[in-house]
Formats: sequence, C-alpha cells, structure tokens
Amino acid sequence: MKQEGMQLIYHVNELGFMGFAEVIRHLPVIRSMKNTLETVLRHKKPDVVLLIDYPGFNLRFAKSAKRSGAKVVYYISPQVWAWHRSRVRKMRGIVDKMLVIFPFEVDLYHKEGIDAEFVGHPLLEGLRSELDRKSFVKRYGLSADKKVLALVPGSRKQEIEMIFPVMLQAARSIARDEGMEIVVAVAPTLQEEYFRTFYNVEGIRLVKNASYDVMQNADFALVTSGTATLETGMFGTPMVVVYKTSWPTYLIGRLLIRVNNIGLVNIVAGKQIVPEFIQHRATASVLAREVVAILRNGELLSTMKQELSLVRGKLGEIGASSRVAQRILEMV
Repeated sequence: MKQEGMQLIYHVNELGFMGFAEVIRHLPVIRSMKNTLETVLRHKKPDVVLLIDYPGFNLRFAKSAKRSGAKVVYYISPQVWAWHRSRVRKMRGIVDKMLVIFPFEVDLYHKEGIDAEFVGHPLLEGLRSELDRKSFVKRYGLSADKKVLALVPGSRKQEIEMIFPVMLQAARSIARDEGMEIVVAVAPTLQEEYFRTFYNVEGIRLVKNASYDVMQNADFALVTSGTATLETGMFGTPMVVVYKTSWPTYLIGRLLIRVNNIGLVNIVAGKQIVPEFIQHRATASVLAREVVAILRNGELLSTMKQELSLVRGKLGEIGASSRVAQRILEMV
C-alpha cells in the first residue's frame, strides 16, 4: 500500500500481538490508535472506509466510521464461522457491504440481513513460483539428490517462539531418518539474523522473501496454522499443521471455537485432509514419528495430494482485488 502512495498512519507490524492476555496488555496502544483514527475521520471526512480483517479493532472502529457519514465496506470477513458468531448481528447497520473470500460465508451474513458477496480469494492473484526444482536447488545451494523438508513457521515472533523450536527439533529427526534437507521459509517481516541469533539453525537453509518457491519445491512441509496452510496446500505440497499458544489462550479458545479443524486448508476442504498437531500434541517426538509414517506411506501421500488439488477450485476465480475495487467505486 505504501508503494502505491498510501499514507500510513500506523503500520500493521506494530499490531502483531495475539492472544487474550496480549491484547489486554496492549489496550493503551489500541485506544490511542482508535482515537487517532477517529480524528482522521473528522478532518478527512472519507466517502468510504474499507476495513480489512482484524475484527477485534475494526468492528469497534466501524461504528465510528458509520457515525461520521462514511459508507463502510468490510473485506475479508472475521472468522465468525469459527467463533464469535454473535458478531454477525453486530455488523447489521454498521457494515454496508461485506466482501468475503470463502463462498460458505455468504449465507451467514444473508441470514442476518447483511449485504454480502463472494469475490474470490486474493491468494489466487499472486500464488506462483518462478523456480522449477532444478533452479530452486541451484539457487539455494541444496543437494539435487535429497528431498526437501520445508518449515513454514509464520510471521509473528510470538508464534515462532512457541512453535519453531518444536518444528526444528522434529525436522532434524525427520531429516536424519529420511535423508532430507531442511529449508525454512522466512517471512518478509522477519530477518534471517533473527533465526540465527535465537535458534540453532546450523546446516539449515534460510530462505527469505521466497516462501512460494519453498512451498512449491518442498516434498513435505511443517506449517504453522494460518493462511500459510492454504498457500502450501494450493501448491499441492503434503504437510502437517502445527500450532501452540499460551495455555490460558488455548483453554479460552477451546471454549469459544466452533470448528472441528483449525487449519485453514482443512476448513476450506470441509474435512481434515492434512493432520493437525495442536497444543499438547505439538511435540517434537510426536511430530517426527507421525511425519515419518506419512512419508513412508505412498498411498497416503498420494491421497493427500489429490485432496489438496481440489481445494484451489473452492476459492473462486482470479481477480478478487479488481472486484473489490469495483464495489468500492460503486458505493462512492
């Protein structure tokens, strides 16, 4: 957005905290941000306010935007199908147009009288890798005769601190047993030096700003729960989903979450097509044992790849961004 000329008042990197305790601790920052943006509303008087994801803040800010006289468009729905379904009713009267990225979300909003439209998933627009396996191996100095085990630990340090040590320990065991090389997909918001400073990554290839190349060319992946599971899945790469958080956050989440799976790739598929290792099951020994069993089961790997190939078709047609832009212009 900044490259396109947008004036940034806050950068999303300043707001990367997760979990109930963490949000409470950062309430002063959140209040300050809300006050600043309400001042912007009064002075700039925008015709349309576009809210993107981030429901904890955006649903409160939507009320202020509506009171200011702006039309409110919400792009990328809060995950009301997973938890906090009561939020849907709160949106009635404050959200003029809901633009959703999963087809099953439309009915949830229509039932509450909210104008909702499925625009397709924006991932489809940029989901590509320019490197074939031979080029990938050559660029990153990997062995041509070894399979690649990818680690996709996410972009938030708070998540990485909980999950990456387990991933790394499991990966070393898997790589040793199966003769694989380990490659870590480093998110654009992080530095390779962060991993070298805090974790023992000797002998492991760190690849920054090329996560799709890693996903495309990996033979198997350990992926932190989130959008990355969907991205990896759309490349057809077999994987397991891994997630750990603080125990208070996990226990509260267990009471609130209403879906059987937390991996986005499984949610879109409508069933569990890749295994999930959550909280107490996310241990290095369990991960290593289960992944090795999968890697040695050709039939299971083939089935997983086949199921993953069907996921992409559930995300609509390419062009989500253009459709969103058009709807905003129509509202103006």
